[in-house]
Amino acid sequence: MVSKMQRNMTETSAFRRSESRIQIAASPYGGAGQVNFSTVEGHRGGDISLDSTSIADLLRNGFVYPPHSIYSNVKVATSGFDPKQDLYEHPRFHFPFQSANAPPRPDVAAVDDDVLLDTYHRLLCESVLRCTAGMQSPWLLQSGGKDSTSIAIAAAEVRPQTTCLTYLGGPEENEVESASLVARRLGLRHETLVCDPGRAYDRYLAMVPRIPLLMADFALLSYADLATEVGIRHGDGLLDGLGSDVYFGTPLSRRRHLITMLARGLQLPSAVYKLGPIGRSFKLCYALGTLQMSRFERLFPGSRFTDGETDELLGRPVAFRSRQRLETYRDDMEAADSAEALSRIAMTVAGSATFAKGMYTASAMSLRLGYPFCDAHLRDWVFEQLPNDLLIGPGGINKVMVRRHIARRFQHLPYLAAKGSFRFDLRGLARQRFDQVYAFALEGRALLPGAAHWLDLHRNRLDNKYFASKFYLLAVMLPWLQNRLHSARTVCVDEEPLS
Repeated sequence: MVSKMQRNMTETSAFRRSESRIQIAASPYGGAGQVNFSTVEGHRGGDISLDSTSIADLLRNGFVYPPHSIYSNVKVATSGFDPKQDLYEHPRFHFPFQSANAPPRPDVAAVDDDVLLDTYHRLLCESVLRCTAGMQSPWLLQSGGKDSTSIAIAAAEVRPQTTCLTYLGGPEENEVESASLVARRLGLRHETLVCDPGRAYDRYLAMVPRIPLLMADFALLSYADLATEVGIRHGDGLLDGLGSDVYFGTPLSRRRHLITMLARGLQLPSAVYKLGPIGRSFKLCYALGTLQMSRFERLFPGSRFTDGETDELLGRPVAFRSRQRLETYRDDMEAADSAEALSRIAMTVAGSATFAKGMYTASAMSLRLGYPFCDAHLRDWVFEQLPNDLLIGPGGINKVMVRRHIARRFQHLPYLAAKGSFRFDLRGLARQRFDQVYAFALEGRALLPGAAHWLDLHRNRLDNKYFASKFYLLAVMLPWLQNRLHSARTVCVDEEPLS
Protein backbone atom coordinates (compact mmCIF):
# COMPACT_ATOMS: atom_id res chain seq x y z
CA MET A 1 0.00 0.00 0.00
CA VAL A 2 1.09 3.55 -0.69
CA SER A 3 1.30 5.72 2.42
CA LYS A 4 2.48 9.27 3.17
CA MET A 5 1.65 10.41 -0.33
CA GLN A 6 2.01 14.02 -1.28
CA ARG A 7 -0.34 15.37 -3.90
CA ASN A 8 0.71 18.07 -6.33
CA MET A 9 -2.05 19.34 -8.59
CA THR A 10 -1.98 21.78 -11.45
CA GLU A 11 -4.87 22.64 -13.74
CA THR A 12 -4.35 19.61 -15.93
CA SER A 13 -2.01 17.20 -14.19
CA ALA A 14 -1.31 15.68 -10.80
CA PHE A 15 1.02 13.11 -9.32
CA ARG A 16 1.20 11.13 -6.12
CA ARG A 17 4.54 9.81 -4.98
CA SER A 18 5.78 7.80 -2.02
CA GLU A 19 9.49 7.16 -2.35
CA SER A 20 9.74 4.99 -5.49
CA ARG A 21 6.03 4.81 -6.35
CA ILE A 22 4.68 7.42 -8.76
CA GLN A 23 1.16 8.14 -9.99
CA ILE A 24 0.44 10.59 -12.80
CA ALA A 25 -2.93 11.95 -13.93
CA ALA A 26 -2.96 12.09 -17.71
CA SER A 27 -6.58 12.29 -18.82
CA PRO A 28 -7.02 15.09 -21.39
CA TYR A 29 -10.68 15.62 -20.48
CA GLY A 30 -11.25 18.77 -18.52
CA GLY A 31 -7.76 20.10 -19.24
CA ALA A 32 -5.66 21.45 -22.06
CA GLY A 33 -3.52 18.37 -22.57
CA GLN A 34 -0.60 19.57 -20.49
CA VAL A 35 0.78 16.81 -18.26
CA ASN A 36 3.63 17.19 -15.79
CA PHE A 37 6.10 14.37 -16.45
CA SER A 38 8.84 15.87 -14.30
CA THR A 39 8.43 13.17 -11.63
CA VAL A 40 9.21 10.47 -14.19
CA GLU A 41 12.17 12.38 -15.57
CA GLY A 42 13.54 12.95 -12.08
CA HIS A 43 13.18 9.26 -11.35
CA ARG A 44 15.48 8.26 -14.22
CA GLY A 45 18.61 9.03 -12.24
CA GLY A 46 18.22 5.99 -10.01
CA ASP A 47 17.28 2.37 -10.53
CA ILE A 48 14.74 1.81 -13.29
CA SER A 49 12.44 -1.19 -13.30
CA LEU A 50 11.05 -1.90 -16.75
CA ASP A 51 7.90 -4.02 -16.63
CA SER A 52 8.10 -7.03 -18.95
CA THR A 53 4.30 -7.35 -18.98
CA SER A 54 4.12 -3.80 -20.28
CA ILE A 55 6.61 -4.67 -23.00
CA ALA A 56 4.27 -7.53 -23.93
CA ASP A 57 1.36 -5.06 -23.98
CA LEU A 58 3.25 -2.91 -26.48
CA LEU A 59 4.08 -5.83 -28.73
CA ARG A 60 0.52 -7.17 -28.64
CA ASN A 61 -1.43 -3.89 -28.85
CA GLY A 62 0.90 -0.93 -29.43
CA PHE A 63 0.23 0.59 -25.99
CA VAL A 64 0.53 -0.31 -22.32
CA TYR A 65 -2.76 -1.21 -20.67
CA PRO A 66 -3.60 1.61 -18.27
CA PRO A 67 -3.08 2.38 -15.50
CA HIS A 68 0.25 0.58 -15.98
CA SER A 69 3.25 2.10 -17.71
CA ILE A 70 6.52 0.81 -19.11
CA TYR A 71 7.96 1.24 -15.58
CA SER A 72 6.77 -1.11 -12.85
CA ASN A 73 6.61 1.72 -10.33
CA VAL A 74 4.89 4.37 -12.45
CA LYS A 75 1.10 4.27 -12.88
CA VAL A 76 -0.86 6.62 -15.12
CA ALA A 77 -4.49 7.62 -14.48
CA THR A 78 -5.85 7.97 -17.99
CA SER A 79 -9.56 8.35 -18.80
CA GLY A 80 -11.68 5.97 -16.76
CA PHE A 81 -9.38 6.01 -13.72
CA ASP A 82 -9.68 8.27 -10.70
CA PRO A 83 -6.19 9.69 -10.05
CA LYS A 84 -7.00 9.85 -6.32
CA GLN A 85 -7.29 6.07 -6.01
CA ASP A 86 -4.36 3.77 -5.38
CA LEU A 87 -3.53 2.51 -8.87
CA TYR A 88 -1.19 -0.21 -7.58
CA GLU A 89 -3.61 -2.25 -5.50
CA HIS A 90 -6.75 -3.25 -7.41
CA PRO A 91 -7.16 -0.25 -9.77
CA ARG A 92 -10.78 0.43 -10.66
CA PHE A 93 -11.84 1.42 -14.18
CA HIS A 94 -15.19 2.97 -15.01
CA PHE A 95 -16.27 4.53 -18.30
CA PRO A 96 -19.00 7.11 -17.59
CA PHE A 97 -20.01 8.04 -21.15
CA GLN A 98 -22.17 5.13 -22.23
CA SER A 99 -25.49 6.20 -23.76
CA ALA A 100 -27.28 4.09 -21.14
CA ASN A 101 -25.78 6.32 -18.43
CA ALA A 102 -26.90 9.60 -20.00
CA PRO A 103 -29.86 11.54 -18.57
CA PRO A 104 -32.97 11.65 -20.80
CA ARG A 105 -32.06 13.77 -23.81
CA PRO A 106 -34.55 16.05 -25.55
CA ASP A 107 -36.37 14.88 -28.64
CA VAL A 108 -34.91 16.36 -31.81
CA ALA A 109 -38.34 17.73 -32.79
CA ALA A 110 -38.61 19.61 -29.50
CA VAL A 111 -35.49 21.75 -29.90
CA ASP A 112 -34.52 24.52 -32.28
CA ASP A 113 -31.78 23.38 -34.65
CA ASP A 114 -30.26 26.86 -34.98
CA VAL A 115 -30.10 27.29 -31.21
CA LEU A 116 -28.29 23.97 -30.87
CA LEU A 117 -25.83 24.87 -33.61
CA ASP A 118 -25.19 28.28 -32.06
CA THR A 119 -24.57 26.66 -28.66
CA TYR A 120 -22.23 24.04 -30.10
CA HIS A 121 -20.28 26.72 -31.99
CA ARG A 122 -20.03 28.94 -28.91
CA LEU A 123 -18.81 26.12 -26.68
CA LEU A 124 -16.25 25.02 -29.26
CA CYS A 125 -14.96 28.59 -29.67
CA GLU A 126 -14.63 28.95 -25.90
CA SER A 127 -12.75 25.66 -25.75
CA VAL A 128 -10.35 26.73 -28.50
CA LEU A 129 -9.68 29.94 -26.59
CA ARG A 130 -8.93 28.02 -23.38
CA CYS A 131 -6.73 25.51 -25.20
CA THR A 132 -4.67 28.20 -26.91
CA ALA A 133 -4.21 30.39 -23.84
CA GLY A 134 -0.48 31.06 -23.67
CA MET A 135 0.11 30.10 -27.33
CA GLN A 136 1.42 32.88 -29.53
CA SER A 137 1.57 30.76 -32.69
CA PRO A 138 -0.87 27.80 -32.54
CA TRP A 139 -0.78 25.11 -35.22
CA LEU A 140 -3.86 22.97 -35.87
CA LEU A 141 -3.27 19.38 -36.98
CA GLN A 142 -5.79 19.59 -39.81
CA SER A 143 -6.58 16.28 -41.46
CA GLY A 144 -9.40 17.72 -43.55
CA GLY A 145 -11.88 15.46 -41.73
CA LYS A 146 -14.89 16.36 -39.62
CA ASP A 147 -13.32 17.07 -36.25
CA SER A 148 -10.40 19.18 -37.39
CA THR A 149 -12.60 21.06 -39.87
CA SER A 150 -15.06 21.95 -37.09
CA ILE A 151 -12.17 23.16 -34.93
CA ALA A 152 -10.78 25.18 -37.85
CA ILE A 153 -14.12 27.01 -38.15
CA ALA A 154 -13.93 27.97 -34.47
CA ALA A 155 -10.24 28.86 -34.64
CA ALA A 156 -10.81 31.18 -37.61
CA GLU A 157 -13.20 33.17 -35.41
CA VAL A 158 -11.30 33.31 -32.13
CA ARG A 159 -7.64 32.59 -33.05
CA PRO A 160 -7.26 33.64 -36.71
CA GLN A 161 -3.44 33.48 -36.47
CA THR A 162 -3.72 29.67 -36.33
CA THR A 163 -1.82 27.74 -38.99
CA CYS A 164 -3.35 24.52 -40.33
CA LEU A 165 -0.89 21.68 -40.92
CA THR A 166 -1.81 18.56 -42.92
CA TYR A 167 0.31 15.40 -42.99
CA LEU A 168 0.34 13.36 -46.18
CA GLY A 169 1.33 9.87 -45.12
CA GLY A 170 0.35 7.60 -47.98
CA PRO A 171 -1.13 7.34 -51.48
CA GLU A 172 -4.50 6.14 -50.15
CA GLU A 173 -5.19 9.53 -48.57
CA ASN A 174 -7.42 12.13 -50.17
CA GLU A 175 -8.03 14.75 -47.48
CA VAL A 176 -5.27 17.23 -48.36
CA GLU A 177 -7.53 18.87 -50.92
CA SER A 178 -10.26 19.18 -48.29
CA ALA A 179 -7.90 20.60 -45.65
CA SER A 180 -6.47 23.15 -48.07
CA LEU A 181 -9.94 24.23 -49.17
CA VAL A 182 -11.11 24.66 -45.57
CA ALA A 183 -8.12 26.79 -44.57
CA ARG A 184 -8.30 28.93 -47.69
CA ARG A 185 -12.00 29.73 -47.30
CA LEU A 186 -11.60 30.44 -43.59
CA GLY A 187 -8.64 32.74 -44.19
CA LEU A 188 -6.20 30.53 -42.27
CA ARG A 189 -2.69 29.76 -43.37
CA HIS A 190 -2.26 26.15 -44.53
CA GLU A 191 0.89 24.02 -44.76
CA THR A 192 1.43 20.42 -45.86
CA LEU A 193 4.13 18.03 -44.67
CA VAL A 194 4.74 14.96 -46.82
CA CYS A 195 5.82 11.86 -44.92
CA ASP A 196 9.47 10.91 -45.37
CA PRO A 197 9.85 7.80 -43.17
CA GLY A 198 13.60 8.21 -42.73
CA ARG A 199 13.32 11.87 -41.74
CA ALA A 200 10.47 11.12 -39.33
CA TYR A 201 12.45 8.29 -37.73
CA ASP A 202 15.53 10.46 -37.33
CA ARG A 203 13.40 13.11 -35.65
CA TYR A 204 11.91 10.49 -33.33
CA LEU A 205 15.36 9.19 -32.39
CA ALA A 206 16.46 12.74 -31.61
CA MET A 207 13.61 13.18 -29.12
CA VAL A 208 13.76 9.68 -27.57
CA PRO A 209 15.82 10.87 -24.56
CA ARG A 210 13.10 13.44 -23.82
CA ILE A 211 10.06 11.17 -24.30
CA PRO A 212 8.99 10.36 -20.73
CA LEU A 213 7.24 6.99 -21.22
CA LEU A 214 7.07 4.40 -23.98
CA MET A 215 4.14 3.78 -26.32
CA ALA A 216 3.97 2.69 -29.96
CA ASP A 217 0.88 4.24 -31.53
CA PHE A 218 0.90 3.84 -35.31
CA ALA A 219 0.86 7.63 -35.71
CA LEU A 220 3.65 8.30 -33.18
CA LEU A 221 6.30 8.84 -35.87
CA SER A 222 3.92 11.12 -37.76
CA TYR A 223 3.53 13.20 -34.62
CA ALA A 224 7.28 13.24 -34.00
CA ASP A 225 7.71 14.54 -37.55
CA LEU A 226 4.96 17.14 -37.11
CA ALA A 227 6.03 18.37 -33.67
CA THR A 228 9.60 18.82 -34.88
CA GLU A 229 8.41 20.69 -37.96
CA VAL A 230 6.25 23.03 -35.89
CA GLY A 231 9.22 23.75 -33.64
CA ILE A 232 11.44 24.48 -36.65
CA ARG A 233 8.81 26.91 -37.96
CA HIS A 234 8.67 28.72 -34.59
CA GLY A 235 5.25 27.45 -33.55
CA ASP A 236 4.71 27.17 -29.82
CA GLY A 237 1.56 25.08 -29.57
CA LEU A 238 -0.50 22.32 -31.16
CA LEU A 239 -4.25 21.83 -31.46
CA ASP A 240 -5.49 18.27 -32.00
CA GLY A 241 -9.04 17.18 -32.85
CA LEU A 242 -9.03 13.97 -30.81
CA GLY A 243 -11.48 13.20 -28.05
CA SER A 244 -15.07 13.49 -29.27
CA ASP A 245 -15.72 9.88 -30.29
CA VAL A 246 -16.23 8.62 -26.75
CA TYR A 247 -19.21 10.92 -26.09
CA PHE A 248 -20.59 11.42 -29.61
CA GLY A 249 -20.50 7.65 -30.13
CA THR A 250 -18.61 5.25 -32.35
CA PRO A 251 -20.97 3.26 -34.59
CA LEU A 252 -19.36 0.13 -35.97
CA SER A 253 -19.51 -0.28 -39.71
CA ARG A 254 -20.63 -3.61 -41.11
CA ARG A 255 -17.02 -4.31 -42.07
CA ARG A 256 -15.65 -3.58 -38.59
CA HIS A 257 -18.38 -5.65 -37.00
CA LEU A 258 -17.57 -8.64 -39.21
CA ILE A 259 -13.84 -8.30 -38.49
CA THR A 260 -14.52 -8.21 -34.76
CA MET A 261 -16.69 -11.34 -35.01
CA LEU A 262 -13.75 -13.08 -36.70
CA ALA A 263 -11.62 -12.71 -33.55
CA ARG A 264 -11.55 -16.06 -31.77
CA GLY A 265 -8.46 -16.07 -29.55
CA LEU A 266 -7.03 -19.09 -31.37
CA GLN A 267 -3.38 -20.12 -31.24
CA LEU A 268 -1.96 -20.77 -34.72
CA PRO A 269 1.61 -21.84 -35.58
CA SER A 270 3.73 -19.11 -37.13
CA ALA A 271 4.50 -21.47 -40.03
CA VAL A 272 0.98 -20.87 -41.36
CA TYR A 273 2.17 -17.52 -42.75
CA LYS A 274 4.65 -19.35 -44.98
CA LEU A 275 1.98 -21.38 -46.79
CA GLY A 276 1.51 -20.54 -50.47
CA PRO A 277 0.42 -16.95 -51.13
CA ILE A 278 -0.54 -16.19 -47.52
CA GLY A 279 2.70 -14.42 -46.61
CA ARG A 280 2.34 -12.08 -49.59
CA SER A 281 -1.29 -11.13 -48.91
CA PHE A 282 -2.02 -8.43 -46.35
CA LYS A 283 -5.70 -9.39 -46.16
CA LEU A 284 -5.00 -13.07 -45.49
CA CYS A 285 -2.35 -12.27 -42.88
CA TYR A 286 -4.67 -9.73 -41.25
CA ALA A 287 -7.45 -12.34 -41.08
CA LEU A 288 -5.12 -14.91 -39.51
CA GLY A 289 -3.88 -12.35 -37.01
CA THR A 290 -7.47 -11.45 -36.17
CA LEU A 291 -8.33 -15.10 -35.50
CA GLN A 292 -5.68 -15.06 -32.76
CA MET A 293 -7.01 -11.93 -31.01
CA SER A 294 -9.81 -11.46 -28.51
CA ARG A 295 -12.79 -9.49 -29.80
CA PHE A 296 -12.03 -6.61 -27.48
CA GLU A 297 -8.39 -6.36 -28.57
CA ARG A 298 -9.41 -6.52 -32.24
CA LEU A 299 -11.13 -3.18 -31.68
CA PHE A 300 -7.67 -1.64 -31.31
CA PRO A 301 -6.15 -0.46 -34.61
CA GLY A 302 -3.36 -2.05 -36.60
CA SER A 303 -1.60 -5.38 -37.03
CA ARG A 304 0.42 -6.47 -33.99
CA PHE A 305 2.41 -9.43 -32.72
CA THR A 306 0.52 -12.58 -31.77
CA ASP A 307 0.82 -14.06 -28.29
CA GLY A 308 3.19 -16.74 -29.59
CA GLU A 309 5.41 -14.17 -31.31
CA THR A 310 5.41 -12.00 -28.19
CA ASP A 311 6.68 -14.88 -26.06
CA GLU A 312 9.37 -15.66 -28.65
CA LEU A 313 10.48 -12.03 -28.75
CA LEU A 314 10.72 -11.89 -24.94
CA GLY A 315 12.27 -15.35 -24.67
CA ARG A 316 9.73 -16.58 -22.11
CA PRO A 317 5.93 -16.77 -21.64
CA VAL A 318 4.68 -13.29 -20.81
CA ALA A 319 1.76 -12.71 -23.20
CA PHE A 320 -0.69 -14.34 -20.80
CA ARG A 321 0.08 -11.63 -18.23
CA SER A 322 -0.82 -8.98 -20.78
CA ARG A 323 -4.13 -10.73 -21.52
CA GLN A 324 -4.89 -10.87 -17.79
CA ARG A 325 -4.78 -7.08 -17.60
CA LEU A 326 -8.12 -7.03 -19.44
CA GLU A 327 -9.72 -8.09 -16.15
CA THR A 328 -9.37 -4.48 -14.97
CA TYR A 329 -12.04 -3.50 -17.53
CA ARG A 330 -14.16 -6.66 -17.25
CA ASP A 331 -17.08 -5.14 -15.33
CA ASP A 332 -17.54 -2.36 -17.89
CA MET A 333 -17.06 -4.73 -20.80
CA GLU A 334 -19.77 -7.06 -19.51
CA ALA A 335 -22.11 -4.14 -18.82
CA ALA A 336 -21.83 -2.86 -22.40
CA ASP A 337 -25.20 -3.46 -24.05
CA SER A 338 -24.10 -3.22 -27.69
CA ALA A 339 -21.09 -3.52 -29.99
CA GLU A 340 -21.04 0.28 -30.17
CA ALA A 341 -20.94 0.52 -26.38
CA LEU A 342 -18.02 -1.92 -26.23
CA SER A 343 -16.26 0.10 -28.92
CA ARG A 344 -16.45 3.22 -26.74
CA ILE A 345 -14.75 1.36 -23.90
CA ALA A 346 -12.03 0.04 -26.21
CA MET A 347 -11.45 3.54 -27.57
CA THR A 348 -11.08 4.88 -24.04
CA VAL A 349 -8.63 2.15 -23.04
CA ALA A 350 -6.57 2.64 -26.22
CA GLY A 351 -6.78 6.40 -25.63
CA SER A 352 -3.77 6.03 -23.36
CA ALA A 353 -1.77 5.83 -26.60
CA THR A 354 -4.05 7.92 -28.80
CA PHE A 355 -3.47 10.98 -26.65
CA ALA A 356 0.01 10.06 -25.45
CA LYS A 357 1.54 10.37 -28.90
CA GLY A 358 0.71 14.07 -28.81
CA MET A 359 1.49 14.55 -25.13
CA TYR A 360 4.90 12.86 -25.38
CA THR A 361 6.08 14.50 -28.60
CA ALA A 362 4.81 17.95 -27.57
CA SER A 363 6.57 17.54 -24.22
CA ALA A 364 9.78 16.51 -25.99
CA MET A 365 9.64 19.65 -28.17
CA SER A 366 8.50 21.98 -25.33
CA LEU A 367 5.26 22.76 -27.16
CA ARG A 368 1.93 23.50 -25.53
CA LEU A 369 -0.88 21.14 -26.50
CA GLY A 370 -4.65 21.53 -26.64
CA TYR A 371 -7.54 19.13 -27.28
CA PRO A 372 -10.63 21.32 -27.83
CA PHE A 373 -13.02 18.36 -27.95
CA CYS A 374 -11.85 17.25 -24.50
CA ASP A 375 -13.23 20.40 -22.89
CA ALA A 376 -15.53 19.40 -20.03
CA HIS A 377 -18.17 22.04 -20.80
CA LEU A 378 -18.48 21.00 -24.44
CA ARG A 379 -18.32 17.28 -23.63
CA ASP A 380 -21.00 17.40 -20.95
CA TRP A 381 -23.34 19.52 -23.09
CA VAL A 382 -23.08 17.11 -26.01
CA PHE A 383 -23.49 14.04 -23.80
CA GLU A 384 -26.39 15.38 -21.74
CA GLN A 385 -28.22 17.94 -23.88
CA LEU A 386 -27.89 16.92 -27.52
CA PRO A 387 -30.73 14.81 -28.98
CA ASN A 388 -29.75 11.25 -29.85
CA ASP A 389 -30.39 11.85 -33.55
CA LEU A 390 -27.69 14.54 -33.56
CA LEU A 391 -25.14 12.14 -32.07
CA ILE A 392 -25.61 9.10 -34.31
CA GLY A 393 -28.09 9.46 -37.16
CA PRO A 394 -30.07 6.95 -39.20
CA GLY A 395 -27.90 4.30 -40.83
CA GLY A 396 -25.09 4.83 -38.33
CA ILE A 397 -24.02 8.28 -39.56
CA ASN A 398 -21.74 9.60 -36.84
CA LYS A 399 -21.40 13.10 -35.39
CA VAL A 400 -24.47 14.59 -37.04
CA MET A 401 -24.08 17.86 -35.13
CA VAL A 402 -20.47 18.24 -36.28
CA ARG A 403 -21.55 17.63 -39.87
CA ARG A 404 -24.24 20.32 -39.57
CA HIS A 405 -21.74 22.74 -38.06
CA ILE A 406 -19.49 22.26 -41.08
CA ALA A 407 -22.42 22.49 -43.52
CA ARG A 408 -23.10 26.04 -42.34
CA ARG A 409 -19.82 27.05 -43.99
CA PHE A 410 -19.11 24.31 -46.52
CA GLN A 411 -21.62 22.32 -48.54
CA HIS A 412 -19.38 19.69 -50.10
CA LEU A 413 -15.99 18.48 -48.87
CA PRO A 414 -13.85 15.63 -50.26
CA TYR A 415 -13.63 13.93 -46.84
CA LEU A 416 -17.21 12.73 -47.20
CA ALA A 417 -15.99 10.17 -49.77
CA ALA A 418 -13.19 8.58 -47.72
CA LYS A 419 -10.81 9.23 -44.84
CA GLY A 420 -7.08 9.48 -45.03
CA SER A 421 -4.50 11.88 -43.63
CA PHE A 422 -1.94 11.38 -40.84
CA ARG A 423 -1.16 7.75 -41.62
CA PHE A 424 2.48 6.70 -41.71
CA ASP A 425 4.36 4.93 -44.50
CA LEU A 426 5.12 1.68 -42.67
CA ARG A 427 6.64 -0.12 -45.65
CA GLY A 428 8.78 2.89 -46.49
CA LEU A 429 10.18 2.86 -42.95
CA ALA A 430 11.13 -0.81 -43.31
CA ARG A 431 12.87 -0.14 -46.64
CA GLN A 432 14.80 2.85 -45.34
CA ARG A 433 15.68 1.83 -41.79
CA PHE A 434 15.87 -1.98 -41.61
CA ASP A 435 19.61 -2.13 -40.88
CA GLN A 436 19.35 0.55 -38.22
CA VAL A 437 16.51 -1.23 -36.41
CA TYR A 438 18.33 -4.56 -36.75
CA ALA A 439 21.34 -3.01 -35.00
CA PHE A 440 19.05 -1.84 -32.19
CA ALA A 441 17.72 -5.40 -31.94
CA LEU A 442 21.23 -6.82 -31.55
CA GLU A 443 22.04 -4.27 -28.85
CA GLY A 444 18.76 -4.91 -27.06
CA ARG A 445 18.97 -8.69 -26.76
CA ALA A 446 18.84 -8.44 -22.97
CA LEU A 447 15.25 -7.21 -23.16
CA LEU A 448 13.99 -8.65 -26.46
CA PRO A 449 16.22 -11.65 -27.18
CA GLY A 450 14.06 -12.77 -30.11
CA ALA A 451 13.85 -9.46 -31.99
CA ALA A 452 16.89 -9.92 -34.23
CA HIS A 453 15.74 -13.45 -35.13
CA TRP A 454 12.26 -12.18 -36.05
CA LEU A 455 13.81 -9.50 -38.26
CA ASP A 456 16.03 -12.09 -39.96
CA LEU A 457 13.02 -14.27 -40.74
CA HIS A 458 10.88 -11.42 -42.08
CA ARG A 459 13.34 -9.10 -43.81
CA ASN A 460 11.97 -10.17 -47.22
CA ARG A 461 8.31 -9.85 -46.20
CA LEU A 462 8.24 -6.24 -45.08
CA ASP A 463 6.59 -5.01 -48.27
CA ASN A 464 3.46 -6.63 -46.78
CA LYS A 465 1.91 -4.03 -44.47
CA TYR A 466 1.00 -6.77 -41.96
CA PHE A 467 4.66 -7.49 -41.28
CA ALA A 468 5.71 -3.86 -41.78
CA SER A 469 3.35 -2.92 -38.92
CA LYS A 470 5.20 -5.28 -36.60
CA PHE A 471 8.54 -3.92 -37.81
CA TYR A 472 7.22 -0.45 -36.90
CA LEU A 473 6.54 -1.57 -33.32
CA LEU A 474 10.12 -2.79 -32.94
CA ALA A 475 11.47 0.34 -34.62
CA VAL A 476 9.72 2.52 -32.04
CA MET A 477 10.32 0.38 -28.96
CA LEU A 478 13.94 -0.71 -29.33
CA PRO A 479 15.72 2.69 -29.35
CA TRP A 480 13.68 3.96 -26.40
CA LEU A 481 14.46 0.84 -24.38
CA GLN A 482 18.12 1.05 -25.37
CA ASN A 483 18.29 4.67 -24.26
CA ARG A 484 17.00 3.73 -20.80
CA LEU A 485 19.33 0.78 -20.56
CA HIS A 486 22.30 3.05 -21.18
CA SER A 487 21.18 5.96 -19.00
CA ALA A 488 20.59 4.22 -15.65
CA ARG A 489 20.74 1.00 -13.72
CA THR A 490 17.90 -0.95 -15.26
CA VAL A 491 16.21 -4.23 -14.44
CA CYS A 492 13.26 -5.96 -16.07
CA VAL A 493 10.62 -7.34 -13.72
CA ASP A 494 7.54 -9.51 -14.05
CA GLU A 495 4.33 -8.67 -12.28
CA GLU A 496 2.44 -11.38 -10.42
CA PRO A 497 -0.46 -12.85 -12.43
CA LEU A 498 -3.69 -10.99 -11.81
CA SER A 499 -6.33 -12.83 -9.84
